[in-house]
Amino acid sequence: MLGPTQFAATPKPALPLGAVEQRQVVIVGGGPVGLTAALDLARHGIAVLLLDDDDTVSTGSRAICYAKRTLEIWDRLGVAQPMLEHGVTWQVGKVFHGERELYRFDLLPESGHCFPAFINLQQYHAESALVAAAQREPLIELRWRHKAVAVQPRNDGARLCIEASDGAYEVDAAYVLAADGARSALRRSLGLDFHGQVFEDRFLIADVKMQASFPTERWFWFEPPFHGGGSALLHKQPDHVWRIDLQLGRDADPEIERQPERVLPRLRQMLGPAARFELEWVSVYTFQCRRLARFRHDRVFFIGDAAHQVSPFGARGANSGVQDADNLAWKLAAVLRGEAGDALLDSYDTERMAAADENILNSTRATDFIAPQGEAARLWRDAVLELAASQPFARRLVNSGRLSLPTSYGGSGFFVPDDPGFQAGPPPGAPALDAPLDDGAWLLRQCQGGGFTLLRFGPGSPAAPPGMAVVDLAPDGPAARRYGARAGSAYLLRPDQHVVARWLAPVPVGAVVAARDRALGQVLGQALGQVLGGRAEG
Repeated sequence: MLGPTQFAATPKPALPLGAVEQRQVVIVGGGPVGLTAALDLARHGIAVLLLDDDDTVSTGSRAICYAKRTLEIWDRLGVAQPMLEHGVTWQVGKVFHGERELYRFDLLPESGHCFPAFINLQQYHAESALVAAAQREPLIELRWRHKAVAVQPRNDGARLCIEASDGAYEVDAAYVLAADGARSALRRSLGLDFHGQVFEDRFLIADVKMQASFPTERWFWFEPPFHGGGSALLHKQPDHVWRIDLQLGRDADPEIERQPERVLPRLRQMLGPAARFELEWVSVYTFQCRRLARFRHDRVFFIGDAAHQVSPFGARGANSGVQDADNLAWKLAAVLRGEAGDALLDSYDTERMAAADENILNSTRATDFIAPQGEAARLWRDAVLELAASQPFARRLVNSGRLSLPTSYGGSGFFVPDDPGFQAGPPPGAPALDAPLDDGAWLLRQCQGGGFTLLRFGPGSPAAPPGMAVVDLAPDGPAARRYGARAGSAYLLRPDQHVVARWLAPVPVGAVVAARDRALGQVLGQALGQVLGGRAEG
C-alpha cells in the first residue's frame, strides 16, 4: 500500500544545446489531483509528462476525507482498493452544542453500494497509492524536483520554463494542466488571481497519535466545554492517528499557535489530563472561498487548488479537485484523438466553474454559521442549535460543513433535456448511481471501458451504435428501481459516468447517436431533432 515516500531527483533531459523538448500533455503538480489526471489520461491512451517540485509525498494528514464519488473515480483508475483496505470507513456523524449531543446523521442510509460514504485516509497514503500506480504506467513519465516556474502561451500550445536540480530547460506542450496547488507558480506567471473571500477566523489542525476508544464517526462541537467559545472537530484516521480541528479566533497568531507549548495544553484540555498521545503534525489555516474567473486559458487548464479554494470542513477541496481531473481528462483525450472539437474543452470551464461556485456557496454558508460575524448572526445561530436538539426541521439549518457531494452538470448545453416521465434516478448531468447486480458484481464497474456506455433495461431498449459499450440490466432488478427504469428504458453515460440522456420508453438508435454527438459538442439541428423525435415516437 505505502510505496516509497521519497524519490530520487530526476535528471533533466539530455537535449541538444538550445533545443526545446516537445510534449503532448504536461501536468504540473504531483499531488492527488495531478496524479489522478495523469492516470486518467493514460487510461485513455494519452502520454503524459508529470512534473513535481518536490521529491516526497505530502507531510501531515492535509486532505483526509475522500467521498464515495472520489472512490468511484479512483476505482476506474485501479487505486481505490488499497485505499479502502488502509482507510477508515465511516458514514455516521454527530453534532454537539456544549456537552449536549444535538443529533446524529447517516450519510449512506441506503444499502447496496460498493463504496462507503467516506473514508478517512491521510493524504500521504493516498498519494503513495497514486504514485505507485503512475510508476507502473508506461504512458506516464514522472520527474521529481522539476519546478515549472513560468508558462508562456503559444499559438499551438504553451512553453514551460523548468528548473531541475541539475539545471534549467524548456518544454513545449500542446496542453498544460496546472495542478500546482494554492500557491500555483503557473497562475502567477499568467498574472491570474483568485476572486472571492478570505475569512479572518483561524483554525488549528493537529494530527495526534494515540490509542482511544472513540467510535469511527465525525464529531463536531459548537462551543465545546473544553474549548470555550470556538468549535472543534474530531476524526479518526488510520495508524491510530486522530485529526483534531480547533477554532482559534480572528486574533490568533499562526506562528505562535502552532508551537507545541501552545498546542499541547489545548489538546490535554480536550482529551483529558490522563490521555497519552504524540503530536505528529500541526498547521494553522483560515477559511478561503475563492476561485479563478476562468479555469481554461487557451491551452492551459487549472485544476484543483490551483483553480479554486474552499474551506476544509466540508471535505470538498481534494474531492472537488479529483472531479476536476475526472471531468477534463476524457474530454482532452477525445480532442487529441480527433473525436471532438475544441468546443468540448470549453465545457470543462462551464461545468467545473459551476461546481466550484456550488462548493464556495456551501463553504461560505458553513463559515458564516461556524464563525458568525456580529451579535445578530450569533443569536440566530444559537437559536438554531437550541431548536435542533428536538426539532428535525432545525437540523437542516445547522451547518458544520456540508459534506462533499458530486455536482450535477445539468446546466451545461452538452446534455439532452430530461425525459419528464422519470420519477426516480439520476437526470442528465448527474453522476450515475451504483447498484448491485445479480452475479455479485457492481454496475459502475461494468462502465469502466473508457468510452460512452449505454445502459439498457430489458426488451425494447435501443441498439447501441458501433463501438459503444453496452450494459444490459433486468427491467425489474435493483438497478432498474434505483434508476426509475422499466422495460425499454435506457441511459447514456459519458466516459466520466455522468448521465448524457435517458429515455423511459423505447427510442431508435439515432437518438443515442445524437445524444453522444451532443455530449462531444458535435450536435447539429438535425441530430437534436432525432433525439426529440425519437422521444416523441417512444
